[in-house]
Amino acid sequence: MTRLITCLLFASSLHLSAQSQGSYIIPDSVQRIAFLGNSITYAGQYVSYIEACLKLTYPNRKFEVINVGLPSETVSGLSEPNHADGKFPRPDLRERLDRVLEQTQPELVFASYGMNDGIYLPFDDSRFQAYKEGINWLHEEVSKSGAVIIHLTPPVFDERKGAAYANVLDIYSDWLISNRYTKGWSVADVHGPMKKHLEDRRLIDPDFKYASDGVHPDKAGHWIMAKAILAYLELNELARADSAGEAVSTASNGEKILQLIEERQSIMKDAWLTATGHTRPGMNEGIPLSEANLKARAIEVIIQKLIE
Repeated sequence: MTRLITCLLFASSLHLSAQSQGSYIIPDSVQRIAFLGNSITYAGQYVSYIEACLKLTYPNRKFEVINVGLPSETVSGLSEPNHADGKFPRPDLRERLDRVLEQTQPELVFASYGMNDGIYLPFDDSRFQAYKEGINWLHEEVSKSGAVIIHLTPPVFDERKGAAYANVLDIYSDWLISNRYTKGWSVADVHGPMKKHLEDRRLIDPDFKYASDGVHPDKAGHWIMAKAILAYLELNELARADSAGEAVSTASNGEKILQLIEERQSIMKDAWLTATGHTRPGMNEGIPLSEANLKARAIEVIIQKLIE
């Protein structure tokens, strides 16, 4: 009997471990989902792709997907001495996170940091330590708010633009993934699939790239990011699609619904950034949140009619 109990406990622990390490199914109670990150998140294509896939998979659930990505931002608090030609230091998430969480009230948070956190220099242990401390702080603050946080490994930096910094993000990504096992964190690996896809495509087309600057992926790169996240959410059929268009085309009016979601996200992301506040100059001034919400609800009515 003792041996049987031990085996059952061991099997149970393996099941819980697998759940914490490899995937996450969004509970029925989750409605508000926030995406934190830098300019890649602010650009928002992968956020819109994920929202569209959630909408088409769960047409009766009332998800509100909130993009609060801020260009140039770090979680490490670091900045180059002459960032943006000396116009402004990189924004630090610590300055705004409390306001973002208080105003958006998410139940689930996706966080994408790392690309800016090594400040585009070769690996340095003190910069790595600042990144780790920032991620640990972010995890704790989101958890204290009552939300679940899913960390995303940073998107790939094209080694043709600098092998040393590409290696930095390899290291940062490996560390984030290790927290699945050491701390039981939810971590979706975006970096690995992007890197593999880039390498595979270059075997066919040596000139293939996601980004001319090595940093900001095009729509195809954003789809690879979305695919990795969809797979982590166990939406595997959608994750097998070769493009966002292919993924949404399986549903009636899917492409139109995606276009409307992209339109709504464009309105709402600037409204949310303006409402929650930030220190980065040069950003679009969002319309008042009350006005933006009216526009968003009008778009949602059209989306629901297309789904029906």
